[in-house]
Amino acid sequence: MFKIGLIINPLAGLGGSVALKGSDGMAEQARALGAEPRALARTQLALAELADLNDRLMMFTVGGDMGETVCRQLNLPFETCYQPASPSTADDTRNAVARLVEQGIDLLLFAGGDGTARDVCAAAPDSLCVLGIPAGVKIHSGVYGVTPAGTGRLLAKLVRGEPVSLMAADVMDIDEAAFREGRVRARRYGEMLIPGELSYVQAVKVSGVESDELVLTDIADDIIERMQEHDDCYYIMGSGSTVAAVMERLELDNTLLGVDLVYQQRLLASDLDARGLYQHIRDKKCKLVITLIGGQGHIFGRGNQQLSPEVIKAVGRDNIWLLATKTKLNSLQGRPLRVDTNEPELDRELGGLMRVITGYHDEVLVRVANPEDEAQ
Repeated sequence: MFKIGLIINPLAGLGGSVALKGSDGMAEQARALGAEPRALARTQLALAELADLNDRLMMFTVGGDMGETVCRQLNLPFETCYQPASPSTADDTRNAVARLVEQGIDLLLFAGGDGTARDVCAAAPDSLCVLGIPAGVKIHSGVYGVTPAGTGRLLAKLVRGEPVSLMAADVMDIDEAAFREGRVRARRYGEMLIPGELSYVQAVKVSGVESDELVLTDIADDIIERMQEHDDCYYIMGSGSTVAAVMERLELDNTLLGVDLVYQQRLLASDLDARGLYQHIRDKKCKLVITLIGGQGHIFGRGNQQLSPEVIKAVGRDNIWLLATKTKLNSLQGRPLRVDTNEPELDRELGGLMRVITGYHDEVLVRVANPEDEAQ
């Protein structure tokens, strides 16, 4: 199941229709002037795009108008994880983010404006993928969809398992008091990871078809740059031609159908078996560099059993660097990636969205799921 965290700022957008140029601290005045809430209605427009996907998702949300109300109205499967104050405040947004993250959500969907984006940014971990439904007066931040329905369609792509690019977007806000006086003072408060449309932005032929040779070089350069940033880690280099391109770029010997170990860009051991690999890396900081099998989409359990459950657990899911060209991902035709570690519980732990490095500073989000999990 695709786990979506949902937070709605029910006060977002109140000030717009009554010319208050924002809602921060102005909710009571806006209501007195006859303002109508619009955040819930705009959230409904976004979530309506998921109408045919109820059996593939689970919503984790906040009580009342901060999420539960809309989930009930749309008959979405949901679980309420946090009860806000009445009326809700920015503290409720930040506290709700922390509570939803504890549920292991794949993506945090929130409705509001730039003030809401700031609150989410302040509380969300850097690794969390988010997406905003534009419902506020001020929408300067790059974390929002262009329309509520557009936001919903992008989210539906993720739920269906289609590859969607991952990108960092700025969180911006302006001084509303100054804005009401006709002065624009914009400030950048940070950035968050958002899903974006899968697009070819580099290393492509004029025809738009990906050039494998150029893309593999780009992927290798990205990995080497990451290695330099994490110079104290041991690197398990998996099998396959995509990882081989990294080893070639490092000018290191490579076991094409085996597993090698690299430390500080030096080859420590070649063609390791599961036991030997585990002995080398246990109790050490490690990254696992692997690719997937084209057409099948398997990450583990097909030709790389040296990457045993013990090794995978020692590395940890967050330390797996998965490499693939977009051509290879598109060959899966929307099917999720597979894991077959011989430990069903570990397979389930490896499920969910995984970031795939597809070029230099270019990543996409792809779903990892096995048929038995999808059927549940």
